[in-house]
Amino acid sequence: MEGLPQHPAPRTVEEVFSDFRGRRAGLIKALTTDVQKFYQQCDPDKENLCLYGLPTEAWEVNLPVEEVPPELPEPALGINFARDGMAEKDWLSLVAVHSDSWLLAVAFYFGARFGFGKNDRKKLFQMINDLPTIFEVVTGSGRQPTNQSALHHNSSKSKSSGKPSRQPEINPSKGVKMSPPAKEDEESGEEEEEEDDEQGATCGACGDNYGTDEFWICCDVCERWFHGKCVKITPAKAEHIKQYKCPSCSSKRARV
Repeated sequence: MEGLPQHPAPRTVEEVFSDFRGRRAGLIKALTTDVQKFYQQCDPDKENLCLYGLPTEAWEVNLPVEEVPPELPEPALGINFARDGMAEKDWLSLVAVHSDSWLLAVAFYFGARFGFGKNDRKKLFQMINDLPTIFEVVTGSGRQPTNQSALHHNSSKSKSSGKPSRQPEINPSKGVKMSPPAKEDEESGEEEEEEDDEQGATCGACGDNYGTDEFWICCDVCERWFHGKCVKITPAKAEHIKQYKCPSCSSKRARV
């Protein structure tokens, strides 16, 4: 994230909360009053982009830092890729949720770095908790909608299932993004062939073979499969994407 101004690290509970409040104000501005400008900057044809809130109540869409590990926790990566694959309201809500998580991560990173004790951490959380979340501000809701809760429940259920004999159903014609790259066939004779195809599938990004315990997503343009982690797509994001285009296909469209 080169080009962003550097700010002195806050060291007290009050300073950390002031930093939190400034970054929060910038993020809210991006997702409300400056939303059209923010939307335009999140071009899906560009590389992985992040939304940063600054202590000065400003915001910026930029590439992630190249430093590893980064000086501060990084916000959600690749928010631009999901922009055109879902309703604008849902996309903004998703960015808001990730922004809330990032703000907490940054605040408690400072707390850990400067040795906040139990009482200081509790005080900091109470101060933060007195403010509405970015999600609540953006959606105008004081609680998480039912569909978001259902999405979380379904995601948790699929993770905890752990039965290798059962895989999520996939309907490629509707562009459903789930893991892994398998198709359920009514004819038992073809099912064995499908299983062989699964084992031979490879990720279009890293080239590794298919694994039953990993999340995969299929590009609706080139029909290649990718590890979600390789293209920065989580199961939660995939639920909102109507038509997924891998980075390679997105780049091709940009050059036409």
